[in-house]
Amino acid sequence: MDPQTPAHEAPSPDTPAAEPAATAGGALAEGTGGPSAVRDIAEVPAVEVITTAAVHLMSAAAVKCGLAEDAEAAGHLDLAEARVLISALAGLVTTAAPDIGNQHARALRDGLRSLQLAFREASTVPDAPGDGPGERLTGPVR
Repeated sequence: MDPQTPAHEAPSPDTPAAEPAATAGGALAEGTGGPSAVRDIAEVPAVEVITTAAVHLMSAAAVKCGLAEDAEAAGHLDLAEARVLISALAGLVTTAAPDIGNQHARALRDGLRSLQLAFREASTVPDAPGDGPGERLTGPVR
């Protein structure tokens, strides 16, 4: 990838394939972005990395809670997995909130709360208040 090309744009067909990057052990890893990928990720603000990770956790938790179309019919409903994902999201949101600013933290908290309520609704055996996924960190969700 050309260093002048933003990381979110796909390389054109004329662009040569990315060079292999060195792994922690010094060996070359195929399919990685090489030195330009390191430069690209270095330019990404921390708040963007955190919110991207949170969105991935939210998406996975939503599917596991049965919020995706055909999630229950397709066998994606898995509340045990959803609990783990929501708890991880709560930890990320709670610890990162002071550093990412109120605007970003508010949106992540709203998404987290929605997932916690969806989990509570999908569960056949409701957790006691404060015992739901992530509630140890966020407090009881009503």
